[in-house]
Amino acid sequence: MIYFNSDYLEGAHPAIMERLMQTNMEQTVGYGEDEYCAAAREKIKAACQAPDADVHFLVGGTLTNTTVIASVLRPYQGVLSATSGHINCHETGAIESSGHKVLTLPTDNGKITAKQVEDYYNWHHFSPDYEHMVMPGMVYISLPTEGGTLYSKAELTELYEVCKKCSLPLFIDGARLGYGLTCDDCDLTLPEVARLCDIFYIGGNKVGALFGEAVVVMNPALKKDFRFMMKQRGGMLAKGRLLGLQFDTLFTDDLYFKISRHANEMAKKIHAIFEDNGYPFFFNSPTNQQYPIMSDAELAVLGKEFGYEYWERVDETHSAIRFAASWATTEENVAALRKGVEALKK
Repeated sequence: MIYFNSDYLEGAHPAIMERLMQTNMEQTVGYGEDEYCAAAREKIKAACQAPDADVHFLVGGTLTNTTVIASVLRPYQGVLSATSGHINCHETGAIESSGHKVLTLPTDNGKITAKQVEDYYNWHHFSPDYEHMVMPGMVYISLPTEGGTLYSKAELTELYEVCKKCSLPLFIDGARLGYGLTCDDCDLTLPEVARLCDIFYIGGNKVGALFGEAVVVMNPALKKDFRFMMKQRGGMLAKGRLLGLQFDTLFTDDLYFKISRHANEMAKKIHAIFEDNGYPFFFNSPTNQQYPIMSDAELAVLGKEFGYEYWERVDETHSAIRFAASWATTEENVAALRKGVEALKK
């Protein structure tokens, strides 16, 4: 079997594994206060052109989302999200378990708009019953979205302006941020992302690391006591140097962006495989996730040799599925997929 189910199926980039082995017997202090974490923080701040940012390292995406959101919201507040947002669909009620509600906004492409946020804020703020309803306290988006789509610079700028107008901190889930920033359709840079939100994270789990996410806190009001929240939520890794060392490696010699570009190049080839063979797509994704629509009969055959993520039923006989490329996807596996898809047409 060749698996394209997701972008975290392999272990870690060889450069990370090599450094983990090289430093394995070194002694360092714990909880992210070691020299490797310090070096990684400086490299990330430099890459973001944000010398005053705070940078924290956590283990995984759900933990990161829950920790960040719980640290921002008051007990009576909820977080605005696309209905397809990861915190709403794929985190087993983690946000709700923290005592906060996910307030969903409709979408057909994974994105939410500035107008939707402002309309929801005004609906709540000017309602005579506003004290009896969950107050929107922040906004959550993903870059890229769950469907692999992107916010343009103009869209993100407009959204952030509304968030500031409504005093709603904007949080960007960057689990696949590298894949978003390095695709051809993206007109945003990492420093621009940093300036257009209050807090975001740079994903490692899905972009070459063994595990880990780097939270970048831009808004000074959100910095205070964040490590207390990390500890309370189980996010303060005792062997914190394992996280710092990985991000120090990823942000050396542009490695993070080099391996992200590779994934997008492989995704283009995957897209071409299905396009060349006449298959439509559920989302118009320019990033590492591709969503062809195939008949259930074809999927039963293709699934014998290739792993994919089932996404959504389209009609009685067709389904949307996801093929994800990663930093580790090989030309050989993509070529094999082409042969497998072309064989369906014979």
